[in-house]
Amino acid sequence: MLGWVIAGHDYYAQDMLDAIERRFGPQPQCCAVNYWNGLSTNMLSRMMCDALYNCDSGDGVVFLTDKTGAAPYRTAALMSHQHSHCEVISGVTLPVLFAMRMHRETLTSEEFRDRIVEQGGDDITSLWHQQQKNPPFVLLHQY
Repeated sequence: MLGWVIAGHDYYAQDMLDAIERRFGPQPQCCAVNYWNGLSTNMLSRMMCDALYNCDSGDGVVFLTDKTGAAPYRTAALMSHQHSHCEVISGVTLPVLFAMRMHRETLTSEEFRDRIVEQGGDDITSLWHQQQKNPPFVLLHQY
């Protein structure tokens, strides 16, 4: 089963998780990380690292964040490069999470990433999709 780390500003993450659990019951391998104004990026990294390890059963983890480029998204992006089968999604909404919840058990992290971006339209994107638009810088000369 894919783990979910829902991360966002203020009460965003906890509100999302609470709504999902009210509707579907307790969600295994699912954590909320709230990013409060004034919280250091170091503390946010530690909180998200703890959430990653608590949610990962070996099948992968999907970070579900509120805003592309904001602190939770950037922190998840840095962590995703160090862990296999780790995806970062931004712009998630409650209806999309309701629809995608059942796919946690059947899809790989990469398939999940593609499906949620497809279902979310223009509002949802992923780190991988953003990187396809802007390929990484390649050094042409060795110094």
